[in-house]
Amino acid sequence: MHLGGLRTALFNYLYAKSHGGKFILRIEDTDQERLVEGASEQLYKELKWAGIEPDESPWHGGPYGPYVQSLRYEIYKQEVRKLMEDGRAYHCFCSERRLDLLRKEALRMRQIPKYDNKCRHMTPGQIAERLAKNDKFVIRFKLESKADEFQDMIFGKIVYFLAQNEGDPVIIKSDGYPTYHFANVVDDHYMKITHVLRGLEWQISTPKHIQIFHAFGWRPPQYAHLPLVMNANGSKLSKRQKDVQLDHYRKMGIFPQALLNFITQSGGGFDRNLNDIQGTQLSDLIQHFDIKKINAHSSRLNPDLLLQCNREEIEYQLKNCPERAKALVEEVIRLVREEYAEENSLDLNEKHVREVLEWAVSRIGTLSDLIRGKLAFLWILPKGRKDKTIHNSVLETLANSLSDETKVQFEKTDLKQFLRDFANQHQLAFDQLMKALRSCLSGLHEGPGVGEMMDILGRTKTIERIRLAAKRK
Repeated sequence: MHLGGLRTALFNYLYAKSHGGKFILRIEDTDQERLVEGASEQLYKELKWAGIEPDESPWHGGPYGPYVQSLRYEIYKQEVRKLMEDGRAYHCFCSERRLDLLRKEALRMRQIPKYDNKCRHMTPGQIAERLAKNDKFVIRFKLESKADEFQDMIFGKIVYFLAQNEGDPVIIKSDGYPTYHFANVVDDHYMKITHVLRGLEWQISTPKHIQIFHAFGWRPPQYAHLPLVMNANGSKLSKRQKDVQLDHYRKMGIFPQALLNFITQSGGGFDRNLNDIQGTQLSDLIQHFDIKKINAHSSRLNPDLLLQCNREEIEYQLKNCPERAKALVEEVIRLVREEYAEENSLDLNEKHVREVLEWAVSRIGTLSDLIRGKLAFLWILPKGRKDKTIHNSVLETLANSLSDETKVQFEKTDLKQFLRDFANQHQLAFDQLMKALRSCLSGLHEGPGVGEMMDILGRTKTIERIRLAAKRK
């Protein structure tokens, strides 16, 4: 699943929930040649990860199952028989070679390639003769030659002359399985589907679906066709793009709610600016979803918003959800242990991790940002004091001074001035003191300035590390 598919699923979910309805997940696997083993299970896992739980599905069951089309084969056979008996569908024995020649000739004549409905005019005797020979056939639906119109919930009135642009469509393939168009109509009817929100690319097929509904005497659902979601450069999202697949974002450390908030930032669909809602949650999306507010033109993703949405979600969890905040601390601990598996001296006290998160929440995009590079000192305890130019007693005096909250505010600017004053009082070279403190606090040659490092570690941890270094010989 990529972001376009996630948005379609999300908007179906939001529409259903905002109207007290049910969100249905149906596995459409009638194209047997394109089946990928495990794909439907992966689809369900990704929806579940995103928090978009279906009310009815192959995994939840429901009153109108089965929810896998390949298990509904007998239903389709029964329904197509009705269309055959009513004269709205017919056998077609045209070979792939003939159809290919039709396409090529149409292109040569600069016409729209379409089936010429030849087999529609076969006599019962001719059909019986071909069937007796076991000739390969498909079943086609007879299109009506009229203007097809329907009310799109997003685009308004749509008028399309289907029969002028297409030949009679195949509804049952030569392997006996229904096409997408036929199976969807039958299933939407029997599953009592009232609304269908789907991608704009399906809008051209909707008149076909409505004609099939009417041929059965059934009432079609209401349709809304969602405009395309584009890449930042205006290109169409593709399933082949790894950087728009859900798995990519999950591995990046993007939280599910942050990803949902990200895809709602373009294209409208809400009765207020969701940026005004701190820590937007799924309940907020349901409450403010308004299909009338969806823009009728394609929208572009703004990649700069992704990390902002993730940052806001981390902050929301940390401040408002004790259980999720605990999970954040546990995840940081897991990431640190994974990154520094060879280190045997890590500072992973839960209180320390929580304090680091609270300091960092406005500065990071993902939890992984806390783990690598210049922030390694947060987790790796110095193994020894490499710089011994400053006497241990001086370090102990410094630790005592830092513990007095009346003497220094623990903020990098104040700390830097305090350390300058301390160096002057004890007749120390400032650079020498800074080098010694870096050795005490991190043991690393790189990282933030000493004042910023102390600010990040906080008063307690800073004093703890300085005193530990002062005890080392």
